[in-house]
Amino acid sequence: MASLSVCVPAYNSGRTLAATLDSVLAQDEDFELVVLDNASTDDTGEIARSVDDPRVRVLRNDTVLPIGRNWDKVIGASTGTLVKVVCADDVLRPGALAAQLAVMADPSIAISSSRFEVIDEAGEVMESGLGLAGLLGRQTPRELARTIVRRGPADFGPTAAAMFYRAHYDRVGGLRGDLVFPMDVDLFARVGSFGAFFGMTEILAAWRNSSFNLCSRSSTVSKLTEMYRFHHRIAHDYPELVHRGDVLAGDTRLAKAALYRLRVRTLATVRNRPDLLV
Repeated sequence: MASLSVCVPAYNSGRTLAATLDSVLAQDEDFELVVLDNASTDDTGEIARSVDDPRVRVLRNDTVLPIGRNWDKVIGASTGTLVKVVCADDVLRPGALAAQLAVMADPSIAISSSRFEVIDEAGEVMESGLGLAGLLGRQTPRELARTIVRRGPADFGPTAAAMFYRAHYDRVGGLRGDLVFPMDVDLFARVGSFGAFFGMTEILAAWRNSSFNLCSRSSTVSKLTEMYRFHHRIAHDYPELVHRGDVLAGDTRLAKAALYRLRVRTLATVRNRPDLLV
């Protein structure tokens, strides 16, 4: 049994999967790589099965599962003590696993994550040195949860930057897939209740800003609605970690984002329909 499982849930990821897998397999550590093809209709399965490496296991669903169930299934198929989930369009940077495993060698740390960068569809770096504002270094479970609620998942970083324990994932019941946009940080806050969080200054992962990923295809309204539900659910379930003031701060941030979005759309409409000003 490997000490670390890298889990890659993949759906119609033929454009990016090879780069993702290459970035994982280039890591010089002991791990297993579990790829779950969510009944893709493109060449995702062929790309995954073409990898000739004993560390790789490729699974496939007979039918397309909702994203939460698909992620749960690939994590459930893992055998490692530690888990890292890497979306099929993101990449790991050289030395990422070694650096993070060194941090996770401290048994008091339940979860760690690193800073990250944003790449475009071609893999070119757009922005770097992002994430973990207020969360660098060793943090308490309370500080992790309150910061996620107050600042939002975008400031935390991509799933590929995090590493956590499979046993903790099992204890909290896995992912809550009815919250798609904040699904990963909801899990991180919950598994983080078992110990310290450590925010790494290194840039160990890259999130791909593309027109075909789920985040880009999700509406602003659905994201804001799900984040509102996340704030109130996590505060209800973990009142010792998330307080009323944290929820208020998070909800206020969402309201400001909604108003900004409304203003942008209104201005765009007026520019296209100047007759509305008459």
